[in-house]
This record gives sequence, structure tokens and C-alpha cells, in this order.
Amino acid sequence: MGGHGTLARPQRPESPHAPPARTTPVAKKRVLFVCIGNSCRSQMAEAFARAYGADIMEVQSAGVSPATIIAPLTRQVLKEKNLRMDDHFPKGMEAVSQQSFDVIVNMSGARLAIPGAHVIEWVVQDPIGLKEEVYRSVAAQIEGLVMRLILDLRNGSR
Repeated sequence: MGGHGTLARPQRPESPHAPPARTTPVAKKRVLFVCIGNSCRSQMAEAFARAYGADIMEVQSAGVSPATIIAPLTRQVLKEKNLRMDDHFPKGMEAVSQQSFDVIVNMSGARLAIPGAHVIEWVVQDPIGLKEEVYRSVAAQIEGLVMRLILDLRNGSR
């Protein structure tokens, strides 16, 4: 009699009242993350969104006053989370101005008025020039915010 096999669950017929199975994929939302220099916060958000939400969103990032490089601590903190951003570089708003976005996440503190986009304001400390532990704290905060955004998008809330 063995006892090492797996038990097969009996198949239940689908209920006529059950919602139909989703057969078409959900359209991805175009999301832009904005901070001041596109060197820390928006780059972190883009990296987390690409890693966790590629099924529901296409993401980019930009800065209102782009830096010349991505802050080394941004790269380090993301690398610690196994997120690589070798091909990333700071971009200004002009680099994305000809594109349309469904959602714009603003961490710059500047007032953004982008026609046709839903703008979300995230208040996140700018870690530029601060210590490594601040970068880690900011990254953790942004990771949580990105996860919330992903869940909202998957649930159709945005």
C-alpha cells in the first residue's frame, strides 16, 4: 500500500456563478518615477518596479534637474538587494517629454502638471550626500511604496 504517493484532489465542476477566467492579459501601465537628480530615489523606484512589477507596468525614471552620475551608494544599496542597474544613467524630463504615462510618481517636491497622467506624490527623503544607512532606509521605504503601487495596479485601483 506504500503511502508515499500524493492524494489527488477531486475536480469540481466550475460554478455557473463563478467569474470567468481571465483570458486576455491586463494592459501594462506606463509609469514614470521622478525625483530631483534621477540619481537616487527615482532610480531606486525604477529598479524595484522593473524587478517586481514587470507584469503590470513599464517603467522609466527622470529628474527635474538631472545629476551627472547615479550616486554610488544608490548602486551599492540596490546591489545588496540583487538589483543591477549597470545600464542606468540620470535622465532629465526632456528625455521622456514626448512619451505618455498613465501614472507619474513624483518624489521631487516640484509641482508637476502632466496632461493625461495621474500624478502621485511620494514624500521620501533625498539621501544625496548622506550616510549609507540613510540610503538603506530610503530604499526600504521606496521598495514598500513600489510594492503598494504594484498591488494597486494589479487590483485596478489606479
